[in-house]
Amino acid sequence: MKRSLAIVGAGGHGRVVADCAEALGWDRIEFFDDKGVGTASGPWPVIGAVEALFECAGDYDGVIVGIGANRARLDRHRALVARGAAMATLIHPRATVSRHACIDVGTVVFAGAAVNFGAVIGQACIINTGATVDHDDRLSDGVHLSPGAHLGGGATVGECSWIGLGASVREGVSIGRNVRIGAGAAVIAAAPDDVDLVGVPARPLKRSDDA
Repeated sequence: MKRSLAIVGAGGHGRVVADCAEALGWDRIEFFDDKGVGTASGPWPVIGAVEALFECAGDYDGVIVGIGANRARLDRHRALVARGAAMATLIHPRATVSRHACIDVGTVVFAGAAVNFGAVIGQACIINTGATVDHDDRLSDGVHLSPGAHLGGGATVGECSWIGLGASVREGVSIGRNVRIGAGAAVIAAAPDDVDLVGVPARPLKRSDDA
């Protein structure tokens, strides 16, 4: 039986999501994006604007949001859930995921990633290429672990936080909501909500949108 997947967002991240879906055997993959309707994004067509999907989500076996920006991705995901869309979860065949981990709907786990025993990952998360989620970690909805990012055991990450390329979070450390951790940073202490962290060890960086 053919399986059809609708993806919101036809940009770079959306195409990687589509590639993951293809590796999993989804054989009709179509994009919904407010730009480029009637064109193609890679080998997959852009067949409608995002709003159009709200009317036809039931025509697809699965729906997923392929937007890299955390808040935008989570907001679109929640809107589709509220409309009753069949949200997909994609785990690449070359990812390693414990049978005793819990991964919620709308999340994508890419090739080379590892999710270990007891980890709990929320909705609409991205566990990117080669990232690791260790035992008993807790990731809230909308979190993005960039390629090569690593969480020690028992760490927690709040809603819509972003762990940058190659960054690491020490075991047992708690990261708040809407935190952005720079590439290569090493977080060894708890981080409150709405901060940027850079460096080794990581330190706060004033946000450009701060007063």
